[in-house]
Amino acid sequence: MLLHRTTLMKPWRRFAAVLSAATLGLGLLAGCGSDSADKDTSSDTTPAAAAGGAFPVTVEHAFGTTTVKKAPERVVTVGYTDDQSVLAFGIKPVGMVDQYPNPAGQSPDINTQWPWVKDKWGDAKPEVIMNNGDSGPNYEKIAALRPDLIIAVYSEIDQAAYDKLSKIAPTVGRTKAEKEPFSAPWQDNALQIATAVGKAAEGKKMIAAIQAQLDAAKAAHPEFADQTAVALSWYKDAVNPFTSTDVRGQLLTGIGFKYQTEIDKIADGSFSVALSPERMDLVDVDRIFVINDKADTEAMKKDKLFANLGAVKNGKVSYLLDSEGPAIGAAISQGTLLSMPYAIDELVKSAAE
Repeated sequence: MLLHRTTLMKPWRRFAAVLSAATLGLGLLAGCGSDSADKDTSSDTTPAAAAGGAFPVTVEHAFGTTTVKKAPERVVTVGYTDDQSVLAFGIKPVGMVDQYPNPAGQSPDINTQWPWVKDKWGDAKPEVIMNNGDSGPNYEKIAALRPDLIIAVYSEIDQAAYDKLSKIAPTVGRTKAEKEPFSAPWQDNALQIATAVGKAAEGKKMIAAIQAQLDAAKAAHPEFADQTAVALSWYKDAVNPFTSTDVRGQLLTGIGFKYQTEIDKIADGSFSVALSPERMDLVDVDRIFVINDKADTEAMKKDKLFANLGAVKNGKVSYLLDSEGPAIGAAISQGTLLSMPYAIDELVKSAAE
């Protein structure tokens, strides 16, 4: 199994800062992108659904300010889970990131078939503009899709990458307040995208409904408040816990658990960290939530250090399948407006057992 951003399948690599003119020529940019959303896409036969909403809208983000002049019809999502947040508002991106490696020869793409997005995608087949673990998005593919809006919120793009994307189309980056990539509250990410597509009011209602679901879970299980928890995965013969600012940590605290925040200190700004044997004490907590598929779970269970943890001996470990079966792990790891209701229900059910 590979580590990736949404479930620890592949280590995230920084986006490349340099793109040669051969890859993205000025002529291609001139023909396929602009700095505004006012583009003629009428000749294309497969546009995304129009966003509707009130326009123009102006969005502040980590790289500046972007104005979207009219309802976007061709949206490309560069963030790992941004496609789902856009889908929540009835817009089918024409380009997206493959969060999970699609099995060879499988069609349609597994990333369009999760239970919480399948109906939203329907028969649409978005172009994959980046695979998990790539050094950056395929700018040439993005330009060829002629987007009128690029969303790069749940993303690690840097200024150089943003500058390239914004030459193709108006681009909205991660929230201005986000100190480290992937550390913003899920609510902030959702509202950032909702605002960009002219659906801020609708987004606030969706966020409020999910928050109410979290609050109800917390109220129904006051016992969670007395327990310290951690979410982790197994990769390269090591336990990889997620930080409290990662969406997995946010969900556990959202339903009432205390989180093992000591992990944050050694993660050094990353969303997770591989523990050396002498630091296994960091996951010696009351409750452990493991997000892995079967093969990795079985490998982890054979590790003596993991097997000797108190939570393991006391049966206080929830083993949540990632992309296999009901894919509860994937829903938790994605933490989007579409996956959260399903993730919360399944997480609470598992925690209460």
